[in-house]
Amino acid sequence: MDRTEISTLGEFGLIRRLTDKLPQTQPSTRKGVGDDCAVMQYARDECVLMTSDMLLEGIHFNLEYVPLKHLGYKAAIVNFSDIYAMNGTPTQITVSLGVSKRFSVEDLEELYSGIRLACERYGVDMVGGDTCSSMTGLTIAITCLGTAKTDEIVYRNGAKQNDLICVTGNLGTAYMGLQLLERERLVMQGNDHATPDFEGKEYLLERQLKPEARRDIIQRLREAGIRPTAMMDISDGLSSELLHICGQSGVGCAVYEDKLPIDYQAVVLAEEMNLNIVTCALNGGEDYELLFTCSLDDYEKLVPIEDVYLIGHITRAEQGTLLIGRNGEELPLKAQGFNAFQS
Repeated sequence: MDRTEISTLGEFGLIRRLTDKLPQTQPSTRKGVGDDCAVMQYARDECVLMTSDMLLEGIHFNLEYVPLKHLGYKAAIVNFSDIYAMNGTPTQITVSLGVSKRFSVEDLEELYSGIRLACERYGVDMVGGDTCSSMTGLTIAITCLGTAKTDEIVYRNGAKQNDLICVTGNLGTAYMGLQLLERERLVMQGNDHATPDFEGKEYLLERQLKPEARRDIIQRLREAGIRPTAMMDISDGLSSELLHICGQSGVGCAVYEDKLPIDYQAVVLAEEMNLNIVTCALNGGEDYELLFTCSLDDYEKLVPIEDVYLIGHITRAEQGTLLIGRNGEELPLKAQGFNAFQS
């Protein structure tokens, strides 16, 4: 029997391979694998949304510089973000842990204090979970439930030609925060007298260690009467998410380099570290901002909404998925974000 290495498929290729022929027999299942959340309908005008996320020590986080309280907060927020990306409202989570013997009760209390804080701030209940021993450090698995009106759910596959492409916040900042933490970790190795140099870069650390879900943007879009045609949260990088939307919607796109929202602190650090900030903005990941498309007819309603940026438009599929450079050059968008199955 032939053997296929998982790394040749990547995360999303593996998911497609494993779930492509799974039948859906329950009439309540409206959407299974393939979006930010699964969608189940038990009432006529309202649906239940469900998402799950797993974080593994040494893959998704490094406890040398990630405080446990921050880790708990982030673990909850990344799940809330998926619910908002479907135009829903998170309501409950379950938390399951795999814990090695090196962690104390006090350590786990600190982790849970971050999860509780996120739940309090976003009005979400923690309703269950599981805990078991682990031989490989700390594993956190969270499942989040939410609700949405049936006719208000936004999927990835609704983008249409001439739709506007928008993002919230800024891009690449969380990735630059990670690069800063890794740089200072290496500097301090074996030097008991060294102290990390984070002066003037506090915002980058906050974006990496304590992200926020964009509940505020979802509320503003509703107030403005805008229903996005497609939407995702940016966890694996803008390029990757935009390619998902275009692929599932059967369209192409044109994104303009000079329209990408990039924070000044990220630009400065990228120059210090000899990194291309545009590449970081396109592929960095963990921003947990919203990427969405909306009708050109919504432009006037969209403009007044603070912290939303128009970065391009949807095109025909045969025109490709393109980044338009500052000098008008056309470059194909490529998904170069985080892949857990590549070394």
